[in-house]
Amino acid sequence: MPGLASSILTSKWAKVAVFLAGIAPLGIILWGIFHHAFDANPPQLLEHATGDWTIRFIVFTLAVTPLRKVLRLPQLIRFRRMIGLFAFFYVCLHITTYLWIDRFFSWSAIWDDLHKRPYIIVGFTGFVLLIPLAITSTAGWIRRLGGKNWQLLHRAVYITAICGVIHYWWLVKSDIRKPLLYACLVGVLLAWRLGVWFIGKGKGAPAGVRRETPQTAETA
Repeated sequence: MPGLASSILTSKWAKVAVFLAGIAPLGIILWGIFHHAFDANPPQLLEHATGDWTIRFIVFTLAVTPLRKVLRLPQLIRFRRMIGLFAFFYVCLHITTYLWIDRFFSWSAIWDDLHKRPYIIVGFTGFVLLIPLAITSTAGWIRRLGGKNWQLLHRAVYITAICGVIHYWWLVKSDIRKPLLYACLVGVLLAWRLGVWFIGKGKGAPAGVRRETPQTAETA
């Protein structure tokens, strides 16, 4: 079974399947728009839909490293960059929906929102942190920055995930089930990393530190 999973994950069609799965939520959202599913408050529902998928893809990105180690499927690393870029894609749609469709680029209204709604500041902070991660996600940038520096930079995704949870939690008025679910998922994924770090510290550094390559560099 591991051999079959490995052959599937290394297939040239595997990335195509992941891409189609990543773009499918946009198709569902557009289908809802054209079929008047968002008649109640289109801007708000669009914001919520794109925001939901942003944090979901951040969770998916964070889950790649634990899954590849627990399931012993190192090939999963092939899809982490694409999944992370989908998180950035949906957060861009989320921000654009707010600035354009909701506020029509009225900077005075946006400024008022920043004063009245702290969750917008937290969410925007998470978005800003994702920008350098998206830019430096290529193998070329790993070589330019070096494996350790690249890892350090990309750990900002942890802060982004926390910002996303806080943003969602402060946004909702009473029903906190979704942000609570995301908080639990992010908490578990970050706790796993913390546990691995403590275990590594306890064992001490290996005698020969392996040089990081674009294929082996670890972060989210």
